[in-house]
Amino acid sequence: MKQPVIILFLLIPSFFFAQTEEELVLKSKPSNLYGTLLVPDNHSSTVVLIIGGSGPTDRDGNSAGGTGKNNSLKYLAENLAKEGVASLRIDKRGVAKSLSAAAKEEDLRFDTYINDVIDWGFQLLNDTRFKKLVVAGHSEGSLIGMVACQELDAAGYISLAGTGFSIDEIITKQMEAQSDSVKTEMAVIFKELNNGKIVKNVSVELLSLFRPSIQPYFISWLKYDPAVEIAKLNIPVLIINGTTDIQVGVDNAEKLHEVSPTSELIIIEGMNHIFKEAPTDRDENIATYSDPKLKNVPQLNEAVVKFVKSL
Repeated sequence: MKQPVIILFLLIPSFFFAQTEEELVLKSKPSNLYGTLLVPDNHSSTVVLIIGGSGPTDRDGNSAGGTGKNNSLKYLAENLAKEGVASLRIDKRGVAKSLSAAAKEEDLRFDTYINDVIDWGFQLLNDTRFKKLVVAGHSEGSLIGMVACQELDAAGYISLAGTGFSIDEIITKQMEAQSDSVKTEMAVIFKELNNGKIVKNVSVELLSLFRPSIQPYFISWLKYDPAVEIAKLNIPVLIINGTTDIQVGVDNAEKLHEVSPTSELIIIEGMNHIFKEAPTDRDENIATYSDPKLKNVPQLNEAVVKFVKSL
């Protein structure tokens, strides 16, 4: 097994760059998608496309219906700008300013998010200000990004706290504490979904997770195994995870690294799922998710900037 690089608390001085922030629009139906492009005046020719995680997570990394405001992706973009690296962070379809672009839940597909990222990528590649595109996906956005890279002429790919296991494996592990009857039913449901079949009769205990309207999305999602998709990439890959990530453990990053021949693995000591320094205590860890004043750990930016500038 390839050995990860353990980053401790190192501080590297950076220089301030004047920067321009503009809103980009991606033409789409039924309505357009939106994002923030941050371009330092003395930027390199590389731009990083930042993809957020699951649920109602906006371009800044904040979740209106979830844990709250932490600005994780906004701070990542601003830190990149200080080092002369441009970035685009986006409101995915159905979230924040891109809310009206969402289909009905029963019409939503995982591939829709992939295709949106591909379209954003082509828009950046056609922008004369940039010559190189790097795709960076956080959490669920990691899988979306690695699949999108297969269609884009990307110079590099970054997985930030991305899962290394398929969604059925992840949910099954999360439900280990449930009763035997619930686990048995869930195994049957996933078997059917993996075969592309809708399960009409779902127990009350599992109905919120496997309601009929969301099952087509699961079917489309189950087609993609992160460990299979990342192995298809023949471009430089950076995989980052933190030791206090209580959502996506380090074993996920290690699995991705094992199957990706072009990858570098960096494990950041004390970093949680949203790039904050946090303890392993669950309550204290979760508290960082709604503290917008808490900055990202500096090691994250150092690792990303070093990777981008090496391309």
